[in-house]
Amino acid sequence: MFDRRSTFGEALDHPDARAILEKLMPGIAASPMATQYRDGRLGSLVAFVPALEDPDEQQKLWSALAEVGDGVQRAPYATAIAPDPAYEDDTVAAASVSVRLPEPTPRWDVLEVRLDGPSHGNPFVDVELDAVFTRPDGTEVRVGGFYDGDGVYLVRALADAEGAWSFVTRSTARSLDGVTGVAEVIAPRDGVHGPVGVDGFHFRHADGTRHRPLGTTAYAWTHQPEDLQEQTLATLAEAPFTKIRMCVFPKSYLYNVNEPADFPFVGSLADGFDLERFDPAHFRRLEQRITDLGALGIEADLILFHAYDRWGFADLGPAVDERYLRYVVRRLSAFANVWWSMANEYDLLWAKDTADWERLAEIVGEEDAFGHLNSIHNCRPFYDYSKPWITHVSVQRVDVYRTAENTDEWRERWGKPVVIDECAYEGDIDQGWGNITGEEMVRRFWEGAVRGGYVGHGETYLPEALGLEDEILWWSKGGVLHGTSPDRIAFLEKLLAEAPDGVWDPLPGDWDVPWGGVDGRVRVGYFGFNRPRFRSLLLAEGEWTVDVIDTWNMTVERLPGIHSGSLRVDLPGRQFMAVRLTRV
Repeated sequence: MFDRRSTFGEALDHPDARAILEKLMPGIAASPMATQYRDGRLGSLVAFVPALEDPDEQQKLWSALAEVGDGVQRAPYATAIAPDPAYEDDTVAAASVSVRLPEPTPRWDVLEVRLDGPSHGNPFVDVELDAVFTRPDGTEVRVGGFYDGDGVYLVRALADAEGAWSFVTRSTARSLDGVTGVAEVIAPRDGVHGPVGVDGFHFRHADGTRHRPLGTTAYAWTHQPEDLQEQTLATLAEAPFTKIRMCVFPKSYLYNVNEPADFPFVGSLADGFDLERFDPAHFRRLEQRITDLGALGIEADLILFHAYDRWGFADLGPAVDERYLRYVVRRLSAFANVWWSMANEYDLLWAKDTADWERLAEIVGEEDAFGHLNSIHNCRPFYDYSKPWITHVSVQRVDVYRTAENTDEWRERWGKPVVIDECAYEGDIDQGWGNITGEEMVRRFWEGAVRGGYVGHGETYLPEALGLEDEILWWSKGGVLHGTSPDRIAFLEKLLAEAPDGVWDPLPGDWDVPWGGVDGRVRVGYFGFNRPRFRSLLLAEGEWTVDVIDTWNMTVERLPGIHSGSLRVDLPGRQFMAVRLTRV
């Protein structure tokens, strides 16, 4: 039978299925490029048909395809594995494991309780464990526990309140059930501000500190050799970025052919993977990198699923997906600098539809007791960002050129902060998404900023053009930055930080110049690729200082005097200029 898992070629070769494709997917089935899609899954290709963005129309396609074929059902997904109720019998005393309580834990750090328990069978699936923590103010929070290998079980909470925390465990294993204890949370370490949350159309840390997500992308940097990971961290320490997009699963794509040393599951591509056993050592290394990023003040925007796969992780089936999500969220939700991204280019994951994503997002929400930010990233069609579980809009460009210019419109459409995580990449590869100039990257950052949003960086320079032998492109593997945009992004960050509340919102603009800032206090007009020699301005009521900003050469030149009424501002006739008006 034909369904989302069928390849395009399989359906084309069947007369009845082909007829359905030609009717409901004409732009693909009748395309002269159809041959290049033969190995693509139908569940992915529907993303390229605008009419099929409507779930009802998509369901017509699946229903029609289900009625053709040889009548042989595909093998079902693996069924869920429930904990073993007989894992420990009545001879085992309840709450009999040894407990290792944490040292006094600084606020916003990971409060971790370690239990030395049983290791027979397969504790990853045989044992269910959670704990109920009671904060100093009496509020309760339930967190799921997980098996960390070698007889060690961990329960983690994000220490979000100072004082004494008590806890009691609950488990299907008698020796782990009913364990109690008390842990102390002390004052936070210097420079630690807590998790990031939504503040209107912007973001703040839990302690009230403003956060501006000027992000970058290095999808598979934690899947690279140790020395390359350390080089990436050293680069980030000198860069302006406050967020990085990164994958939990490894990536298989252009310039991504090296095999990682380990994986979330035990096993390898050659020998196969045991989808009932996680690799705790792999996750410990990931946790160390999240900790390293936190020390740099960088948020780890963790991509939970993606389609660029040769190991089978893009189609694990509902039961394994759920088990994986619960394990990941239980391990990582106690880290303050974690964001969730349900998927990179969700619409290319052929095995999942909207109902699947809603179910998976519900699991993340159930397991994350601390409400970390969560979104989902598109390739072509947008997800419905009005869904209550989505905290902010995470999108990529929808046009070869125009994307950041839509920021204010998207704010109004969804009423949430807009983060254009992928506006294209500065570089020179042969793909259109990866060969814009540094000037164009910076322009897109500014276009988004004056419209009240945030734009993400990435870099894809060919190594041979740089005289390098190793195929290391920042956008995936990290390493070293070679582009010209990061310094200019740092300059923009400095200007944003100077605003009264540390952010810009869109303001009424001219037909040819967008304006943003803080109403009545600061106005910033951006000329982009235009290059006027002067601009006549009609100032709002009051007195104003006027700055001429060269966003590329990173200069701010203040005009002499205090101004009111109207004035002519002379400009150098160069691209990428801006003016800033500050009310006295």
